Amino acid sequence: MSKKKTFVLRIDPEMMKAVEKWAADDFRSINGQLEWIIHNALKESNRLKDK
Repeated sequence: MSKKKTFVLRIDPEMMKAVEKWAADDFRSINGQLEWIIHNALKESNRLKDK
């Protein structure tokens, strides 16, 4: 199992509500949704190597 690093994220309440709704629509946790968003952004910008 890969280790994950924890960190605190400050986010605008309106943006957080949008992420919460998106996560619910995709049947993901908020944390899972944020990981998915970040992963896709890194992949699209060619900053993440494919495994």
